[in-house]
Amino acid sequence: FFLTSRPHFATQIHLSSFEFLHITASLDFFSFIYRNVLTTPQYWQYAVLLNKFSCSSEMESYLCLKNYRLLFTRPSSSFPQSLKCYISDAPGKFPAQKHKDGQLKQYYLLNAASLLAVLALEIKNGEKVLDMCAAPGGKSIATLQYACPGLLQSNEYDNLRFHWLKQTLESFIPESLMSLITVSLNDGREIGNRQPEKFDKVYVYCVNMHAGESNLIKYIHSFLLFLLLLFNRSAIKALRPGGYLVYSTCTLSKAENNDVINHILDSCSNVLPVNLQTLLTSVSKEFSFASNVQQHELLVLPERGKAWGPMYISKLKKI
Repeated sequence: FFLTSRPHFATQIHLSSFEFLHITASLDFFSFIYRNVLTTPQYWQYAVLLNKFSCSSEMESYLCLKNYRLLFTRPSSSFPQSLKCYISDAPGKFPAQKHKDGQLKQYYLLNAASLLAVLALEIKNGEKVLDMCAAPGGKSIATLQYACPGLLQSNEYDNLRFHWLKQTLESFIPESLMSLITVSLNDGREIGNRQPEKFDKVYVYCVNMHAGESNLIKYIHSFLLFLLLLFNRSAIKALRPGGYLVYSTCTLSKAENNDVINHILDSCSNVLPVNLQTLLTSVSKEFSFASNVQQHELLVLPERGKAWGPMYISKLKKI
């Protein structure tokens, strides 16, 4: 059981899962492209999410000189002007900034597809938000660029990743806003019982799984589904009625994606799927999507020139 959201750290884990879990037959054609993009560094692309609390106009000018452009060019309720993310159509790595005590970083490097979870959740100012599996902090940082929640609880169960998450947030968020953020070290499966109906919006981001023995496939599928259901059921308990859950993974595995959501919808009478087609249409020029998913799901497929993803996203509403 392995949690990560670093763009390419888990590439080999993803690829092993891709082959090991027998992703769907409809994706067989895509397997070569997927492998080729993720294992060839010269195809990799990085998005640059600007930090509205510290970024300068000089940085934006520098990005333009390097042929970076805004990912979302028309501010709207879905793409607020404060959410500035730059991408380049050409592959290449942008330098990361080092952590310096007392100094905020100007930008965060990420896979642009991960922003779709933030856009899907549509956070409004003053809402209470839970980022259940938050490390290393990209979604929490993007959330605070998107809106000003009344509370953001960024949770991480692993102790080392918890400290990484805490340092990341301190590198991007001014002290004056840290009172809005709670960084917690809790088992996400227990948050729903500890904080029932507390949150307006919840992110659940997990899981990448890797195993090495083919005779364990059925057992691991069952165990994995069980774990993911516990996370999502906990998230549903933590939501107030009328609240929204966005579940995402960075894998193509049907067992971790569709099967989890279908099971939740079949077993939870107080949850409804939410149509994501408007979001898909608004970003379809920048991302490649699988066509064989349901209307409450998005599946971003990496390809040359659009090396974003893989990223699965689904949205549910608690009634």
